[in-house]
Amino acid sequence: MRPGVVVTLVSASLLLLGAAPGAGDPQPLPVRMADTGGGDQLITAEAPAPNSTSGTVTWWERRDGQWVQVGTAAARFGAKGLVEGAARQQGTNTTPTGLYDLPFGFGLQAAPTGTSVTYRPVTATSWWCQDNDSTSYNRWVEPLPADCRATEAEQLSSYGTQYAYALVIGFNYERPVRGRGAGIFLHVNGSGATAGCVSVPVDAMREIVRWVDPEKGPHMAIGTVDGDTALTRY
Repeated sequence: MRPGVVVTLVSASLLLLGAAPGAGDPQPLPVRMADTGGGDQLITAEAPAPNSTSGTVTWWERRDGQWVQVGTAAARFGAKGLVEGAARQQGTNTTPTGLYDLPFGFGLQAAPTGTSVTYRPVTATSWWCQDNDSTSYNRWVEPLPADCRATEAEQLSSYGTQYAYALVIGFNYERPVRGRGAGIFLHVNGSGATAGCVSVPVDAMREIVRWVDPEKGPHMAIGTVDGDTALTRY
């Protein structure tokens, strides 16, 4: 989705949550969720309400059976807010809620030192196909295939700021449903609310790409504080 955002990075911190909590201390968010994907790494993207365009991204790691908050950053969502992923429609500028895997990373900048996730360099021939009539719908293609119209695709190199570093969010990815949406990423802020992606400041995005470890089963959960799209439902 054609994205963009400007937000302020909230300093990342290393905070052990759940270890010897004091009386009345809330449980860390991953503990309160219905599912975290079964791995030891989780990124949560939480908005105050479905119509919000801003919120918080937090990345967590499970260590010795406890969820540790590794870092947090201010985040932006779709210009039209958030909507249940299974009900989302393409072109609505909404961010899909739900729990997703993170298939791979990509970027115009080189992978940060220490990166272990699969990371694809963006070139002038790198595209993301969003053409519902294409056999490459919701896929990275290089070069653009004949059955994917350029007007229905993103030339990734055209978004030098947003796609300096990015992670593919596995929304509608494994078995794409045409018309539901394509090209949902976690990426660097641009100049405004996104067209459906989640974005964070560049320093946070660089750190997240470096931190994600495929051996630890990373997932990303997107949702709201409460209601039908509450993060705790996923």
